[in-house]
Amino acid sequence: MDITVPAVGESVFEALVAKWHKKSGEAVRKDEPLCEIETDKITMELNADAAGILTIVVAEGTTVKIGTVIGTIAEGAVAEAPPAAPATAPSPPSELPPLSPAVRKLAQERGIQPETVTGTGRGGRVTVDDLLGQRPVPPAEPAAPPPSAVTAPAAQPVLPPGEPAVSAPATAERVTRTPLTPIRKRIAARLLAARQQTAMLTTFNEADLSRVVALRQKYREHFREKHGVSLGFMSFFVKACVEALKEYPAVNARIDGDDLVVPHYYDIGIAIGAEKGLVVPVLRDADRLHFWEIEKGIADFAEKIKGNRLELSDLEGGTFTISNGGVYGSLLSTPILNPPQSGVLGMHAIQDRPVARDGQIVIRPMMYLALSYDHRVIDGREAVQFLKKVKEYVEEPEELFLEG
Repeated sequence: MDITVPAVGESVFEALVAKWHKKSGEAVRKDEPLCEIETDKITMELNADAAGILTIVVAEGTTVKIGTVIGTIAEGAVAEAPPAAPATAPSPPSELPPLSPAVRKLAQERGIQPETVTGTGRGGRVTVDDLLGQRPVPPAEPAAPPPSAVTAPAAQPVLPPGEPAVSAPATAERVTRTPLTPIRKRIAARLLAARQQTAMLTTFNEADLSRVVALRQKYREHFREKHGVSLGFMSFFVKACVEALKEYPAVNARIDGDDLVVPHYYDIGIAIGAEKGLVVPVLRDADRLHFWEIEKGIADFAEKIKGNRLELSDLEGGTFTISNGGVYGSLLSTPILNPPQSGVLGMHAIQDRPVARDGQIVIRPMMYLALSYDHRVIDGREAVQFLKKVKEYVEEPEELFLEG
């Protein structure tokens, strides 16, 4: 059975064989992850379609055309591992569900054996959160050499007066040089294009999130029990942006050649940081989604990204983007446009700050907001009014929340 690089979209013509999870000659089981394939848009795992013995044809780090045979599986029964010797403590299940690359990497970094962790993911899979709840294994102390092996330090040469000392040669390279991955190349090209091909400006404002915080605290448990997902901040901002886009459609527009295209739908991109770079999956027809559907959609995207199951269709399109740098601690930043879109909203960290209310100084949970926009499409007045409208909606979110 041939293992080929699958087609993942009309505009994708080649892929990088990023990593093999098995070695040539090893036995594989049906549906077991074999390797990671990376295009300029997504990273995905290829699983075994049958059990057998793997033969690798294309090595890691090789870029090949779509449809290339990168390995084969000699179909047949895979020999079962011999039973483990009895132990004083109960042993973990012998059949460990496949692990995602992120889980494998984190387990290696923290010195945790995944088979000793009870998985809470689908089918008993071990997730990143499962590993984060485990205590890392401290590295073993190096054994002291026997007395006979201890030697005196080598004598240092005596330099003539005024002669400069010469540094010893480095024991390891001081730089690491690796080729850019297809995804990183794509990110670099798009960011450069956003700077060179748009007239990008940014306007700023701040929002008092007291009412949003109060609503989340009041309805958090009910929301989770009813819908199975947490009520986050992002759904409030998605709803606020959709309503503001309805009032200022130019922010939802884009330039196509000599035409201005104004969509009458609202596909909102949600920027999510992934291990190999930023990806922006799209919530389709966000104006028709309830709060819980927005939160579930974002949670599903995050799970797909962790398991390298994000599809090209998840990333295509989008009329406006929201990026939350606050989850990383950013207080204020200038978000960059996601071409061909003309607007992107930057959310930031929530901080308790003193503000004036009715002639009094009070402490409120405040967030700086930033709207970057293409000045070729959006006038400064429209940009400022759009951001002000987003601020008004999140400061008085009851109408949005009741509607959702």
